[in-house]
Amino acid sequence: MGFLTPHTARIYALLRIVTGFMFMFHGLQKVFGMFGGTPPGAPPFIIYGAGLIELVGGILVMIGLFAGPAAFISSGTMAFAFFMGHAVPGGHILPIVNKGELAALYCFVFLYIAAHGSGIWSVDAARRGARP
Repeated sequence: MGFLTPHTARIYALLRIVTGFMFMFHGLQKVFGMFGGTPPGAPPFIIYGAGLIELVGGILVMIGLFAGPAAFISSGTMAFAFFMGHAVPGGHILPIVNKGELAALYCFVFLYIAAHGSGIWSVDAARRGARP
C-alpha cells in the first residue's frame, strides 16, 4: 500500500491521539464514575491506581507530552490487567476466551507508542520546534 507511505507520520499521530483519547475514557469511568459508572466489585487499587494511570496516561499520550514514558507505563498496566483481570481468574490465556482483547491490544499499541515516541502533532514536537 505504497500510496500511504508519504502519510505514515500523520497516520501514526492519529493512532497516538485516538488511542490516548479512548484510554482516557476508561480512567474517567473508573475515577469519576462516568460512562456507565465504576466497574462493580473493582477494588480501590484498580479504581484509583489503574484509573489514574488510564486518565493521566491517556491525556499525555493523546496530546503527545512525554508520550513515550506514559505509554510504557500504560502498556505495563494493560499487561497487568490482562493477566490479573482476564487470564488468571478464568484460567484461559486466549483473549477471545477470557474477554481480554482490549487489554491485550492496548498493551501492544502502547508498547509501540513507547518505542516510537510522540511524533508529529504533539506537545513534545512543538517544544522541540519540529515541523510536520
